[in-house]
Amino acid sequence: MQYKKTILRLLLILCPASGIAQTTYLPQGDKQDILLERLEIKSKTDTILNFSKIRPFSRRSIFVKEINLYELASHPGTNDPGLANDMGLAKQLAMSRVDMYNLKSSVLNNQEWIGNAPGEVRPTEFSSKKPIWKSFYKTPANLYEVHVKDFDLVLNPVIQYVVSKEKNNDQSLFLNTRGLILRGKIANKIGFSAYLTDNQERDPAYVQQWISDRNAVPGNGLYKTFKAAGGVDYFDARGYFTFNVTKYIDVAFGYDKNFIGNGHRSLFLSDFGDNNLFLKLNTRIWKINYQNLFMELNSGTIRVGDQLLPKKYAALHHLDVAVNKWMNIGLFEGVIFGRKDHFDFGYLNPIIFYRSIELQNGSYDNSVAGLDVKANIAHRFQVYGQLLLDEFKLSEIKAGNGWWGNKYGIQIGAKYIDAFTIKNLDLQVELNRVRPFTYSHVDSVANYTHYNQPLAHPLMANFSEIVGIARYQPAPKWLIKAEAVYYKQGRDSSAQSYGSNIFLPNQPPYRIGDYGYSIGSGWQTNVAYASLLVSYELRENLFLELFGVYRKQETKTPPITSVSTTIISFGVRWNMHRREFDF
Repeated sequence: MQYKKTILRLLLILCPASGIAQTTYLPQGDKQDILLERLEIKSKTDTILNFSKIRPFSRRSIFVKEINLYELASHPGTNDPGLANDMGLAKQLAMSRVDMYNLKSSVLNNQEWIGNAPGEVRPTEFSSKKPIWKSFYKTPANLYEVHVKDFDLVLNPVIQYVVSKEKNNDQSLFLNTRGLILRGKIANKIGFSAYLTDNQERDPAYVQQWISDRNAVPGNGLYKTFKAAGGVDYFDARGYFTFNVTKYIDVAFGYDKNFIGNGHRSLFLSDFGDNNLFLKLNTRIWKINYQNLFMELNSGTIRVGDQLLPKKYAALHHLDVAVNKWMNIGLFEGVIFGRKDHFDFGYLNPIIFYRSIELQNGSYDNSVAGLDVKANIAHRFQVYGQLLLDEFKLSEIKAGNGWWGNKYGIQIGAKYIDAFTIKNLDLQVELNRVRPFTYSHVDSVANYTHYNQPLAHPLMANFSEIVGIARYQPAPKWLIKAEAVYYKQGRDSSAQSYGSNIFLPNQPPYRIGDYGYSIGSGWQTNVAYASLLVSYELRENLFLELFGVYRKQETKTPPITSVSTTIISFGVRWNMHRREFDF
């Protein structure tokens, strides 16, 4: 086909400029994440895709890789020397019809990387047949775009409207989001992105209870009451800019979310909570990817009117090493500290272990460390895991007396691509266990939180959880996703902290006694959650979705309670992520 021949021309245009060009990142929940996960596992040994623990993903890195693979999959016999590095990889991928559709969609959604070399004319094969007023939707993916010398701009609307019905709930449940998202590049040296939405929603009863308990909207922060009880109104504003220090070091500064890990959850840093101000340095060279992340956070507080919220700070770094072509091992370290509205500059050192600085400061701050591993096996499987260490004593672990200070968490997971030889059926299973008091601190400031929400796992601590996900794309444009979550958590009583609420200080009088703490200690609560999503892409990035949820919560220790609910939702989503509450 003509557009397949064009891919090779695009590649030759793209490759000379890609090594020095600046990048932006894929937004949260972008549909390209599915494709990237599949490509990484199918390839097994790719030197770019295998560095997948750090999210959001760089458009520059992934798009060059995807366009190479698309051309080679479309033309298996090509001998172009510019594609030599990926020829063997393309032969292993066995791309399905759905994968090829998703690859082409990725090209449509990254137009700023096409035709940027001096003297090149932008190809027209990916242009819309009938642009609106000759200025809008020149390509199927973007409302408005500009690609001229030294400047690229892409602008899109953001819309999501969902109506829901919950069993035994007479309230009208809905989500109404409107806004815009833009990104661009200046002179191939500076990248920029912004996401702005106005949101009103009334969520299911269990989410309303979470908002009441935490005084925050999941995934966001400040809100106002909207109309009748249970409704919230909030503004979600994110933005950042990026630039290259050298061809090996990228710098990003802005207000957004970050994620570290390969799992559905992360025990290091997740994108579950509110946005935060950050400075990110990412160094990729040889077999190493090293990221430094410095963040300004808000301490837990109940906001009353307009007031300046107390600040705290975090410094995290993660080293990811490709020990061979299919396995990566990573080291993680972080520290949360409270100062009176200033950063401790000792933590700006990008190399030294933060624990040593924390000890020099009097061992007052909250430091954590971790180890992670990820391996791609047989072009079908990925196994991954995280071990988080907050505090522990080996002698106390051996004693088995449930010492409160043994604070750690573990994650073990696996993914199976094209399961049982069914193309585009992907399965995932994940186990997460976090001991009581993990992430907490001696005061209520330096805990591992931001704006009344956890920085890592949404369940905080003192829980054992298993997650199962099945994702199936039977044809282009269609997605069916089933998810099941079951967890046991020991929640706090009114008189004693059992270590699940990490916002509470982990010292007396909140904690009573030093021993007898295990996962499930306290007010034992079991939760079963199951969901089913059927999604159809009506046009590029515009989805019609039917979503069902079943959730049951039971307590096994007095006071005994049992609550179950069913929610059915129908929605329209355009250029933004889905909002799910799988906790």
